[in-house]
Amino acid sequence: MGHEYFVYILASRSRQLYTGITGDLIRRMVEHRQGLVPGFTSRYRVFRLVHFELFGNANEAIAREKEIKGWRREKKIWLIERHNPTWREMTEQLPHHFGAIHGSEEKKTDPSPHPPKAGGWVRDDSATN
Repeated sequence: MGHEYFVYILASRSRQLYTGITGDLIRRMVEHRQGLVPGFTSRYRVFRLVHFELFGNANEAIAREKEIKGWRREKKIWLIERHNPTWREMTEQLPHHFGAIHGSEEKKTDPSPHPPKAGGWVRDDSATN
């Protein structure tokens, strides 16, 4: 069984772009989103996956990453919009462990949408008068 390599492009809300390569895109996305990757992506909050390509050969993936990094911004935008015209988040297209990318474990431990503010009043509907 061969190894998989991903070349990926991340975007910030303001469309700052970052191109990278990894052998484990799910792990890498978690690292980007949790700010574990120091530098450009954490500084500019670039962590929305907008494009990725899968390779079975490391040399081909490295060559593709270098090719994309050498392109002008306009050509990178063309590549993204060719398959993702609305710049939607593409992590749902990853094969497995999607929940880990979005921190679903955190949502399981605290299902409340808005925790009470410090020093604020908390209503207890279970209390009877």
